[in-house]
Amino acid sequence: MRAVVAVVRQVLSVSLYTINTLFWFFPIVLCGLLKLLPIKPWQKLMSAAAKAMAGLWVGGNSLNQKLLTPYKMTVSGLDKLRKKDWYLVIANHQSWVDILVMQRIFRGRIPFLNFFLKKELLYVPFLGLAWWALDFPFMKRTSKSQLKKNPKLRGKDIETTRKACEKFKEMPVSIVNFVEGTRYTEDKHQRQRSPFKHLLKPKAGGVAFVLQAMGEQISKIVNVTIHYPGGIPTFLDLAAGKVKEVAVHVEVLPLDKKLVGDYSNDNEFRVSFQQHLNDMWHDKDRVFDDLAKHNRS
Repeated sequence: MRAVVAVVRQVLSVSLYTINTLFWFFPIVLCGLLKLLPIKPWQKLMSAAAKAMAGLWVGGNSLNQKLLTPYKMTVSGLDKLRKKDWYLVIANHQSWVDILVMQRIFRGRIPFLNFFLKKELLYVPFLGLAWWALDFPFMKRTSKSQLKKNPKLRGKDIETTRKACEKFKEMPVSIVNFVEGTRYTEDKHQRQRSPFKHLLKPKAGGVAFVLQAMGEQISKIVNVTIHYPGGIPTFLDLAAGKVKEVAVHVEVLPLDKKLVGDYSNDNEFRVSFQQHLNDMWHDKDRVFDDLAKHNRS
């Protein structure tokens, strides 16, 4: 019976996620199309409307979780957040469920979360267009092999990031960066020979480029640590009600201006930035350990 209930719950939950997404998809994309009119106040109005509707979409997803797949949510550190501010949100990454969790806890507390996405994700059915309409930055990173073949590409990443962030300067925004660059698995952890107990190695470039492009606007860094006491879930695990508890620690840090610099061309700054991020990741590893120990006790 438990297996049957899980399957029924999963079908209902996924159906509601789909209906909610399709319901808001069309008006959000319409706002994106209307934004193509080159009138600044109009574009700002359409952006605000699209983000307001996206907030309602998140609210619908959160209601779905509360009704069909309830789980205990333990969150600390939300008291210093404000909705009218610019934030860089960094987090460890274990599952697509991370995004739903973050959207749920930050909705109404900070501006709508904008994720840096791989350019290929633009072609995801429905969601790709919705992300475009919501001004999610689509990035195409220059690999080391491409730089070796064509040194002229050096600096292209920061220029791409700067252009992507231009539209964020007029309206408060929360830019999310999963610093590890990929979802955590034991296999990846071993292959990387990660010095962290619970985390993959952080990649500094993306964070550095955002700060270089938007250092004047961003006033705080929101450092998010997510732990799943029952093990790392998939989206279908969540939809089946198999996720019983989520623990999240949020740390709000003022932006140290020493973290804003030319990451591409200044070797001394690059080494210093990487060291700072590694130190932050060691602290995050200890926080993760505390969350794990607390939930075991």
